[in-house]
Amino acid sequence: MKEYKKTIAIVGSRETNDYWRKIAYKFSYEVAKNGITIISGLARGIDTVAHKAALDAGGETIAILGSGKDIIYPPENKDLAERIKKHGKVISPFPDGTLPLGKNFLARNKIIAEMSSAVLVVGGKRRSGTLSTAAAAANLGREVFVILGPINDPFSEVGYFLVENGARIVRAPSDLIEYVESLSY
Repeated sequence: MKEYKKTIAIVGSRETNDYWRKIAYKFSYEVAKNGITIISGLARGIDTVAHKAALDAGGETIAILGSGKDIIYPPENKDLAERIKKHGKVISPFPDGTLPLGKNFLARNKIIAEMSSAVLVVGGKRRSGTLSTAAAAANLGREVFVILGPINDPFSEVGYFLVENGARIVRAPSDLIEYVESLSY
């Protein structure tokens, strides 16, 4: 089995807007293009964009599911999951037949944090699953990065909250690439 050493989790809101989708695409594409594996949760919104951008860049991506591997959720991402299997991995900690229940996504978010060298949060509301991934990463001693958006954008809430609690602001994909490259493996 291939070992993935250089990894970045890119996570964010399921509900999002074009501003955040463009940012997620740009960061995921550039990071993957530079040989860093993108990890995310195959959810709608930012996760989907992150996986697609990594594949478009010719990079590798890992999708961590909150259901059994036989139940791709959301169902509209079945084709994306098949593409990911060819250029990365689709992983589930749950047995086949496990439904995509809320508690499973919290466990999935912890695994995303565990498998990543660092986590980039790309937009989200203050109360969201995105925050659980960031908290899991911080508890594991992983660096949490955020992109700050317009202060009046509801999807900027989680970024400002995380910065107040020690997350690092990132301005360009090169910031993440340099960080991962600086780690000793």
